[in-house]
Amino acid sequence: MTITQDSIQSVNEAILPRRYQEEIFQRAQECNVIAALDTGSGKTFISILLIKWIVLQESARGKVIVFLVPKVALVEQQANFIAAHTPLRVKKFHGSLDLELTDRANWRISFEKSDVVVMTAQIFLNIVTHSHWSIDKVSLLVFDECHHTRKNHAYNGIMREYFQTPPFQRPKVFGMTASPIWNPKDAQGSLMTLERNLDAIVIAVREHVSELLHNSPRPLEIIKEYYPPPTNYIYLHPNLWDCVSLFRSPDVAIPWEKLQMKYHVTRNSLGPYCADLYLYHDIKARISQIINDLEASIKDKPRINYDDDTYPGMDVDESSETTIVIPPDLEQIDFILCEFRPFFEDDSMPPAVPITVPLAWCSPKVKALAEVLLEHCSPTFQGIVFVEQRQVASCLAKILSCIPELRGSIRCAELVGHGGGHGHRGKHAATANVKGMGLARQQDVVKSFRDGTLNLLVATSVAEEGLDFPACDLVIRFDPLHHMVGYVQSRGRARTKTSTFVIMVQEGHMAHLNRYKIFVDSEPELKRVYQSRENPTRPPSPAPSDSEEGEVEEENPVDLAARERYIVPSTGAVLTYGSAISLLNYLCSLIPHDAFTPTPLPKYSGDYATVLELPSSLPLPIDKLIFCGPPRCSKREARRAVAFMAVKELHKLGVFDDYLLPSAGSKGRNLEDADGRKLLDVSDVPDIIDVPVRDPWALGPRLRMHVISIDGVDVAGLVTGTELPALEIMGEGCLVTLRCTDELVFDEDEEWEKLEMLNEYTKMGIWYCITGRPITLPITCFLVPLTPHNCIDFDAVERVVRDPLGTYDWSSVTEDDYHRTLIMNSNQFGRALVLRKIRQDLTALSVPPPGSRESSCSTYEEFFVQRWTRKTREAVVPTDCPLVEATYLPRHPSGLYRPAHRLQDIDKYKRQMARPGLLVPQRACRRTYFSENVYRAFLFLPRICRRATDLYRAKEERFELGLPAIKDDLLIEASTLPTTSATWNNQRLETLGDSVLKLAATVHVMNKYPHRHEGQLSQLRQNSVSNRTLLARALEIGLERYLTSEGQSLHVWRHTIAEDDDRMEPFTSARRHAHRAYPRRSLQDCMEATLGAAFLHGGIDMALRAGDALGMTVGGTIPWTLRYSRPPEPSPVPPLFDDLQANLGYEFHRGDLLIEAATHPSFATTAGSSYQRLEFLGDAVIDLVVMKYLFNKFPEATSGQLSAARSRAVCGPTLASIAVRRLGLHKHLLINNVELSTAITRHVPLLTSLSPEDTISKGWKYDPPKALSDVLESIVGALLVDTRFDFEKTAVIVEAVISDVLEVLTTDLPRDPVSELMVWAAAAGCRRISFQKTQSNPDLRRNDSVSVVVHDVVVVGPITATNLSLSKGLAAERARTVLADPVFDKSLEKLCDCVRNLAAAVPKVAESIVADDTTPLKLTDETEEGFAAIAKQKLLDGEAESAQDHDENDDDVVDMDVEE
Repeated sequence: MTITQDSIQSVNEAILPRRYQEEIFQRAQECNVIAALDTGSGKTFISILLIKWIVLQESARGKVIVFLVPKVALVEQQANFIAAHTPLRVKKFHGSLDLELTDRANWRISFEKSDVVVMTAQIFLNIVTHSHWSIDKVSLLVFDECHHTRKNHAYNGIMREYFQTPPFQRPKVFGMTASPIWNPKDAQGSLMTLERNLDAIVIAVREHVSELLHNSPRPLEIIKEYYPPPTNYIYLHPNLWDCVSLFRSPDVAIPWEKLQMKYHVTRNSLGPYCADLYLYHDIKARISQIINDLEASIKDKPRINYDDDTYPGMDVDESSETTIVIPPDLEQIDFILCEFRPFFEDDSMPPAVPITVPLAWCSPKVKALAEVLLEHCSPTFQGIVFVEQRQVASCLAKILSCIPELRGSIRCAELVGHGGGHGHRGKHAATANVKGMGLARQQDVVKSFRDGTLNLLVATSVAEEGLDFPACDLVIRFDPLHHMVGYVQSRGRARTKTSTFVIMVQEGHMAHLNRYKIFVDSEPELKRVYQSRENPTRPPSPAPSDSEEGEVEEENPVDLAARERYIVPSTGAVLTYGSAISLLNYLCSLIPHDAFTPTPLPKYSGDYATVLELPSSLPLPIDKLIFCGPPRCSKREARRAVAFMAVKELHKLGVFDDYLLPSAGSKGRNLEDADGRKLLDVSDVPDIIDVPVRDPWALGPRLRMHVISIDGVDVAGLVTGTELPALEIMGEGCLVTLRCTDELVFDEDEEWEKLEMLNEYTKMGIWYCITGRPITLPITCFLVPLTPHNCIDFDAVERVVRDPLGTYDWSSVTEDDYHRTLIMNSNQFGRALVLRKIRQDLTALSVPPPGSRESSCSTYEEFFVQRWTRKTREAVVPTDCPLVEATYLPRHPSGLYRPAHRLQDIDKYKRQMARPGLLVPQRACRRTYFSENVYRAFLFLPRICRRATDLYRAKEERFELGLPAIKDDLLIEASTLPTTSATWNNQRLETLGDSVLKLAATVHVMNKYPHRHEGQLSQLRQNSVSNRTLLARALEIGLERYLTSEGQSLHVWRHTIAEDDDRMEPFTSARRHAHRAYPRRSLQDCMEATLGAAFLHGGIDMALRAGDALGMTVGGTIPWTLRYSRPPEPSPVPPLFDDLQANLGYEFHRGDLLIEAATHPSFATTAGSSYQRLEFLGDAVIDLVVMKYLFNKFPEATSGQLSAARSRAVCGPTLASIAVRRLGLHKHLLINNVELSTAITRHVPLLTSLSPEDTISKGWKYDPPKALSDVLESIVGALLVDTRFDFEKTAVIVEAVISDVLEVLTTDLPRDPVSELMVWAAAAGCRRISFQKTQSNPDLRRNDSVSVVVHDVVVVGPITATNLSLSKGLAAERARTVLADPVFDKSLEKLCDCVRNLAAAVPKVAESIVADDTTPLKLTDETEEGFAAIAKQKLLDGEAESAQDHDENDDDVVDMDVEE
């Protein structure tokens, strides 16, 4: 690449500061300044110099630089610029990024891991007032377009907090603006206000003015006059307005007055065509929203819309046909729009004007604009037209390229702000403002303008400041100028020497012309105000009484003096008059509500003394739902005052936390649980953790003797340095026990020699009986022979150690030694044999009998030679001795055993097998010195070691963590990971414990926070039961030390001393731990499994004690029945609920609980709460009742099977069916909503007719109103509260109510349709299937239809239902039927040509698809890759469960050596 002088020059200009920039930079180092420089003069680069300087200062260490911008679009631009010119860590934030205000942990981490943060001002103000970060942790505050620091702007709010910080802790302030003076009539006062608000002085270039003028030239300014708009145009008659205005009526929720005003503004500005163009698009969007809301409100049945290929066998809820009732006037308006569509819209995306727009249809103002554009247009032309209103920008941008005179030369688009939108739900949705531009669309337009794809922008004030545009040839002020800032900022876009700045003025409109001339004439004088000042001083800080964010200069001084400032002492969070209203709105936005309930909002009434009424769905005392504010001089101030009063009181009640937030974040890292206890940061914990685990297998200075007994006979001793717990295990139909007797004491002179003998003796036994291979490392336990007095039989030990391979001397062998003697074939050493008999009638030269395996050879010798000869050695086959008949010793390298509570039938596991026999020449065999008792003990040693390890860890865990007396076997099971490959592990208990923890946390947060609504409680519970929280608590208490992750196999003996350890060290100190590695998510599983084990053993009371010991948020160890009292005097139960009590078989002590439990939010008043909190509680109760039932009913079911069955029992349709069939709750539900009542009435016959079997198997097809399942849950919650939180009593009642459903639950329920399709497709090997979401109505902005696509062919769909989940289920069910039918054109075998080996092609899913909340997953079934990966995992999970089912009956793994 050739580097030219021009390229060097361009680089220098891009990265080197100019002299006037250095001048401002030098002065900014000395004090807080506001740099007043024209647009395009490089103010941002000066801030870069200051940023680089500030980070080098000692005072900036540990602090962050905050770069503030007034608009979202500027965040990306300025952050990218800073990142490109500095090596600093730059982070950007604005409202559309997914970091919630409530996510304090991630805010803190984001700031701590950044050097510079670029953000919109409002976000930083929120962060400061909620004490996520503080002003004293900021080294530099940069304000871009700082002239906004006035009135209600967030810049001003930030500076108010700045002034609350002690002066020595305040950051440096650097402001940037081209317009420091807002009001030219009071230039000095305007300048002083800005300086006072920013605690800085305004400076301008003084020494290098000529260089500044050279780099920021003034454009040529001209005035373009145009004629006033005529009364009549040559245009369509009647026009669109004439037609649609005939159907104005109250039945159509369109704000006609507002629409008419904008119509006439657009007509006067642009002409009749543009006015109708605006009207067409606005009304069309509003009609779409009205229909969307009508459709969203219909929740009473699925709307099935199959494609035209109908297929039999579909069973769908078609109880009644639902139609949307559209007002007749609205239908007429929609028809009119369709008639006018050819004039205003085509089928392109985005829609464009489909016709040529003659200038005769345009206003004189547009004609004048066209003349200016024609005059200045060129191949490289770029320009901006500034307008005031969005609809003017949109319409003008659409028609300019369609005007014949401009066609081909103008490539145009609008650029407007974000604005409101039709995103508002409810009956007033259609009255919302037309939506502005989103951030992505803004960025696309700006990019297209920069790269020349567009050459003209029609923009509102959003383009006046900040955005980095190329210097424009032409800038036009289409609408009048209103203030000096707008004049200076828009003119700054025309900053080349040949640029032209055009001001359009209506002929004869002297006011607009005179205002422009005032701006032109006063600008030099205004600049002199701050350019000519010698050594200006900083004005005094604002007085404390003016310290509120939201202050406006026009506010009444009496109101300002009466303002307060509320600071939470523990956190420093700040409540101001300006933030109180938004906090109340935020609180109400979190209240859950269904489609039949209006969005809860605070209501303000009154004028100068406001009354605030909070939504009744907030669980507050009656006197705290209504606040009467103090009198104020303005209505706005009266609202602020009463909101301020309410937030203060709600904070005292605990509704707002000490950070003045209504809830913790739903995303990100929680810093504390619901009790406010800090959580350990687990973000750096690896997925696989390597930890020291408790292990008893160590030697140490003191050795203990343990006696092994088999069926009551002492057979051997086990020596180790730890006193092992007494144990019993069953195996091979035998009862094996271990007991500790006493401490071993050796003579000091003989100790080392004897220990070496025991080591060698045990290694040989392990080789022969367990591993089949020699052990090279020293071991940590010794299995030894015993004398009749249970002392070590050192004579027997010495015989083995002296002759470890055994002896060829058979002289002492008698028939009494048959079946008791261990022998070794020297041709196959390592394979132990048990002598059955000596065959004196046979030698190696004998002829094998017909039918034997040796019969293929003429003699036994020939067979043995063929069998045992190897390349490196010849077979040893003596012919002068008898043959011996023997059987292989069945080695047991597995430590697998069954806990007593899982051993249902001991005899079932007693092995009855005839071991295969074989013949070997007697002199080819060595006779070992291991006795029958000893080698039998060796066979059980792996299981003894495993059981002893499990018991040891359980007892250590119970003692060191302070756990209650949970049964050993349950605690062992809770700590056994799936990595052990045992037929039992902690997954079942984890599933049970999950339900226990959910209920325990629910009861605790409900009682601890009596005034928080369901949405807040749900988040508090989530913070307390999340995997991240459980992992943190597990690490805090050291739970990782007690988990069992080792596999069962001991083919390689693991209880050894490390190779690099000193041989003497194990005898001088006992290290009772071993390093193990396992997934970190095992810790959170064990937390829940331990809770489940405690619940199984001692019910909720023991679970509370266990949960408290584990650090869980369960409220302490006091039983609920003692912890939570109820009023001693009963309250009457209304007659409305008499039959409900009869159906429940329970009489309520508190009638008010029943009333609350039956009250839908639409019926709730300030006199009482709705059922939402009780529903929140009842959901957790039912969940645990069902899981406990399933756990006990299906002891062999896997965790996945239990979860699947539970989900069928607690889903909405099932609970709604129970509510109607068993309790008739639809008759007791208190509702004040016609649509909901109608929907319930329509569903009652269907739900009544459903059998329990159909409810479980087909319930997913039905979508009854959620209120029916909610009220059942709330009644159950009321039951628990009324029984003084007696879970056992409540569980008996609940189990009886849902008994018919529980009875039909099984562990082999059919999968849901989506899973069934996935598993079937994965088994078939197809990897090219996906779901595709679409919209049934193109005008709706939500997906409600689903299709199934196979190999790019739409097999089924689009299928539309009331919700996307139901659409997906119906589509999957039908696709499974269609694809499996070989005669169908779209069957899988005709469409699919995938390679059948799915495992080689689908990306491996390392863990489970359902991961913990610390690992975000990006798999989606809307892509072929995601569908295939999820399907494969589901298939593997199913295969794993099936394999586990088959293995359940295998108590032992026997390694039988069979000759090849």
